[in-house]
Amino acid sequence: MISWDAARVAEAAGARLVAAGSGGPTRAVIDTRAIEPGDLFVGLRGERVDGGRFGADALAAGAWGVLVAPEHTEGLTGGAVLAADDPLLALQTLATAWRRELDAAVIGVTGSVGKTSTKQLIAALIAPHRRVAANPANFNTEIGLPLAVLAAPEGTEVLVLEMGMRGFGQIDELARIAEPDVGVITNVGPVHIELVGSLEGVARAKAELLAHVPVAVIPADVPLLDPYLREDLDVVHFGTDVFLDDFDPPRVKIVARERVIELEVPFRARHQLVNLLAAVAAAQAVGVEPEGRVDVEFGALRGEHVELASGVVVINDCYNANPLSMRAALDDLATQAPTGRHVAVLGDMLELGEGGVEAHREIGAHAASTGVDVLVAVGPLSAEMRSSFRGELHLAADAQEAAAVTAGLVRAGDIVLVKASRGIGLETVAEALARG
Repeated sequence: MISWDAARVAEAAGARLVAAGSGGPTRAVIDTRAIEPGDLFVGLRGERVDGGRFGADALAAGAWGVLVAPEHTEGLTGGAVLAADDPLLALQTLATAWRRELDAAVIGVTGSVGKTSTKQLIAALIAPHRRVAANPANFNTEIGLPLAVLAAPEGTEVLVLEMGMRGFGQIDELARIAEPDVGVITNVGPVHIELVGSLEGVARAKAELLAHVPVAVIPADVPLLDPYLREDLDVVHFGTDVFLDDFDPPRVKIVARERVIELEVPFRARHQLVNLLAAVAAAQAVGVEPEGRVDVEFGALRGEHVELASGVVVINDCYNANPLSMRAALDDLATQAPTGRHVAVLGDMLELGEGGVEAHREIGAHAASTGVDVLVAVGPLSAEMRSSFRGELHLAADAQEAAAVTAGLVRAGDIVLVKASRGIGLETVAEALARG
């Protein structure tokens, strides 16, 4: 937005210009601690604190300007001052205006599992060919997504936006802000069942994205999405229209709509290959034919392989978990060839609703079927795995206890998978193993 002056920013946000500043903002932020020179601080109303109260602090910290509720504008000096009755709506409106100004192709990505990895893969495939931007970390909510859009620099040609879902209507809201050209749904699984009631509810919530796009990239084996496929929607199924032809690490050969695409990838996990198929389809949808080396990093706690001085290898995959991702992680563990044992430290999968107990029992059975030698079950739900896992089993009440148990049983040559929902804090186990 650096080319927009204060008057234009106010107009685009649907706000009232109280005081003008010089130049234009580089991005928007909502935390005064993150302010850098040139930022637009947006004071959002929270449940306990109204961020608009910190407008003066933001300007003192070097912000280009502030966007706050009218009652917080009095006496503000030192930069542009914009007033809006609903600062969040103004932030979202401003993001949509900037998205239109960029005139970039926008790819929206959602799904029960793998949306962050798929987003990163899409951006990595496109980067050698177009100027691409993507939302960082978890900027995938009604607040984070507009901040990500506004951080996209002038000249951005493709914008890849992950969209999170915690109930009906949220994906629709995010799509209205981002106005995507391509919608990617990685999968439909039993995540947030407590909020949407059923697997059919998950499909319905994710499919809100499809109502906003002319091109859809969806998995080939999810009939729950069929009711949401319009006749005028260009649908690309990864798994059939785009499929894996050969994988000889690091080389991958993919057939994508009858074109042969050869890539080099820095991973071996089979579930990432599925994400790669979706990413290739999305790249093609915006006119990019991927090729060559794929420079991608999936970030902390997302299946990191860490070789310890003790001779133990830790797969740190404790960023989040649900039945789909848990099965995929166990399947990946089974492909590893340790000199010792396969050890799985599995914690509770949260927000599964009434089916939570049975889901954990099924994961215990899957752990047994994939050859897990030692299972450490962490939390009250994971304790249910004892009814279906017949190997060496240890129960731990929480992450701290699991860390002590695991440190006492692993030995050189073991490969240890650590996975649970984020709320369990199972990274404690990986950290304890690293300390030795």
